[in-house]
Amino acid sequence: MTASREQQSLARVLAHEGAYSNHPADPGGATMKGVTQRVYDAYRKSKKLAPRSVKSITSQELFEIYDRQYWDAVKGDRLPAGVDYVVFDGAVNSGPKQSIIWLQRALGPLYKGRLDGVMGLGTVAAVQACNDHDALIGRICDQRLAFLQHLKTWPVFGRGWSSRVAEVRSIGQSWATGLTPRAASFVDGGQAKGFIEDAKAAPSTGPADATTGAGAGGLGLSGYLYDLQNQLSPFSYTSEWIGKIIVVLAIASALLAIGGLAWRWYANRKAKRLAAALGADAT
Repeated sequence: MTASREQQSLARVLAHEGAYSNHPADPGGATMKGVTQRVYDAYRKSKKLAPRSVKSITSQELFEIYDRQYWDAVKGDRLPAGVDYVVFDGAVNSGPKQSIIWLQRALGPLYKGRLDGVMGLGTVAAVQACNDHDALIGRICDQRLAFLQHLKTWPVFGRGWSSRVAEVRSIGQSWATGLTPRAASFVDGGQAKGFIEDAKAAPSTGPADATTGAGAGGLGLSGYLYDLQNQLSPFSYTSEWIGKIIVVLAIASALLAIGGLAWRWYANRKAKRLAAALGADAT
C-alpha cells in the first residue's frame, strides 16, 4: 500500500463527509469534515492543548486524526487496493471496530477467528488469501448497508447512506480491478455517523407469552365448562347455552394460542436477522 493511496482514499472520504454538520438526529453531534467534537477533544487533550470548537480544526490535525485513528486502526497499508479504501471509509462512518467486523464477516470461511473487530494477523492473512477482491468489496458493502438499514436513524439518513455506500462500492471495485476510480461526491445525510448504539430494538416476546398464556388459560376454562355442561345435562336449556359458550371460548382461546406462537416465531426471526445485520455475534 503506497502513501499516495491513503491520500487518495482520504480525499474521497472527505468528499463524502462534507464540511460542518450538526444534525439533531446524528449521533456524532457537531462534526467537521468527518471529525466529531468528541474525537477532536480527545485529540487535543492527548496533545496537552486547550479544547476548542471542531470548526477550527487545522489541516494537519485533520490528517493526523484520520491517519492514526482510522487508517492505521484498520491497517490500511496492509490491505489490497480497493479493500483498504472501503474499510477505511466504513471506519470513519461507523467506527473502526464495526468496519473490521464487516470485513471479517465478508471473508466468510477464509477467516477462522472471532468476529472481534480487530485487524489482527488472522484477519490480514484471510484478506491476503482472498483471490477476488472485487467480490470481497461487494460483500463488505452489503454488510455495511444491511447494518445501516437496521439503525433507528435509517428513515432520516437512509438516502444519503445508500448513495455513499453505492459510491464507495464503485470506487473500491475500480481500484481492485485496476481501473481509475471516479471522484467521490457529497450527498446530504451520507455524512451522518451510523453507530451500533442506535440499532433498532429487537421485537419483544412478551406479548407472545401473554397471548399464548391467555389462550392456554381459555382452553383450560373451556374444559372446566365442558365438565359443568355434562353435570347440568338434565337441565337442557342450561346445558345448551353453556355448550355455546364452550364453543366460542375454545375457538377464541385456540386463536389466541396460535397467534401467540406465531408472534413468538416472528419476534425470534426478526431478532436473529437484527443480530446478523448488526454483527451482534461478535465477541
